[in-house]
Amino acid sequence: MRYSPLLTDLYELTMLAGYLEEGMAEKPAVFDLYFRTNPFEGGYAVFAGLETALDHLAGLRFSPEELAYLNNLGLFRPRFIEFLREFRFRGRVTAPPEGTVVFAHEPLLTVEGTLAEAQFVETLLLNTINFQTLIATKAARICHAAAGSDVVEFGLRRAQGPDGGLSASRAACVGGCRGTSNLLAGMLYGMPVRGTQAHSWIQAFPDELSAFRAYAVSFPDSTILLVDTYDTLKSGLPNALTVAAELRSRGRELRGIRIDSGDLAYLSRESRRMLDEAGFSAVRIVASNDLDEQVIESVRGEGGRVDIYGVGTKLVTCAGTGGGALGGVYKLVEIDGQPKMKLTSDIAKASLPGKKRVMRAVEPDGGFIQDLVCLESDTVPAGGTVYDPTNPLRHTIVPPGARLTELRSVVMEGGQRLEEREPLKIMAERCRKELDLLPAGCLRFVNPHRYKVSISDPLNSLRSTLIKQLESKGE
Repeated sequence: MRYSPLLTDLYELTMLAGYLEEGMAEKPAVFDLYFRTNPFEGGYAVFAGLETALDHLAGLRFSPEELAYLNNLGLFRPRFIEFLREFRFRGRVTAPPEGTVVFAHEPLLTVEGTLAEAQFVETLLLNTINFQTLIATKAARICHAAAGSDVVEFGLRRAQGPDGGLSASRAACVGGCRGTSNLLAGMLYGMPVRGTQAHSWIQAFPDELSAFRAYAVSFPDSTILLVDTYDTLKSGLPNALTVAAELRSRGRELRGIRIDSGDLAYLSRESRRMLDEAGFSAVRIVASNDLDEQVIESVRGEGGRVDIYGVGTKLVTCAGTGGGALGGVYKLVEIDGQPKMKLTSDIAKASLPGKKRVMRAVEPDGGFIQDLVCLESDTVPAGGTVYDPTNPLRHTIVPPGARLTELRSVVMEGGQRLEEREPLKIMAERCRKELDLLPAGCLRFVNPHRYKVSISDPLNSLRSTLIKQLESKGE
């Protein structure tokens, strides 16, 4: 799927044109992409969107029609249009694998290249990584609430347009969803596709039982019946049991029922009881209807008996406190070998200068302790002092005995991918395993444990030095 380079902000091109005029376009530069606040007021985020971003970077080029459009704007000189004709991304990208659990204030992507190419891809990368990471995080929260029950993404009709729907389906799978209703996502990404029927199917027939029977004839090996069109317990379940018995008489089995309204805890409990008493204990119960992590947690807390949750609107729109957008940023941290930083009166919003590594301190049993952002040349021993990136006066130590592991690796060099793409199920399994390794409390939905992200002593010193230099210049 081609990504048009015009799907960007105008200022990316005006800056490129200016860099070219000033003779700066070919200067080596380094940018970091990161976010400042964990989404949903939660304890973590799940990194997603890298494969999509790398595809876009590798295929980045301007078509003759796009160049003609830019030329007709009257903003750019002919020299710049010719520059864009041969423009490609030939830089380096460093990133964690998708499905990695990540946190505020640590670089996710580091992009190295000429100032022109590293600057231009800002909007592309933020658009891709921000949205898919947000969706993957929401999906992980929902799957955690489901506590072992399957979650299926049903959000295409409520998503932010066709591309938003496709990206949401992909990222939801990274976060742990076991399938999608989106057929295009199924084809492109190898995701399992799931679906039953709408209420209109039931209403289109003379009565509910006729609708159920017709569906069972068409799909005898995958029949899941929507039982809440009229009355779940007085009509839907009795009719579903009738069809279940008829299927069994023909050597087939009813796969499940779906409840899309009402008190899901009560209705699923009663449905389970009625199914079991009738000898259909293998029939699975699917629940849908504006579900999110809080609703699912409530259903489970009240004894609900749901086997599969179909989650749509609140997943693909990232509804909820602290949702809506990730707020990732893309900042210049080095140019021509010189570290750079954005200075602001709020230290929490100041950028961290220089080329950096991201390390994860882990217990001997693999449990995560804290993350550490350090300069590329740093060696940080266990027991060393490290600092809070938002408050230099607050510091701690890397626990003795901790093992430091690299969180990221180079995934693109010279504009070419270095690794084969991973199946989404591998990313989802990585996410699941890493969530299990977080400290107790990080997965809480309310007032979660704050996982520490620290910066090394040399990085803290470099930041302090640059702050003094910039303040002395009045910048």
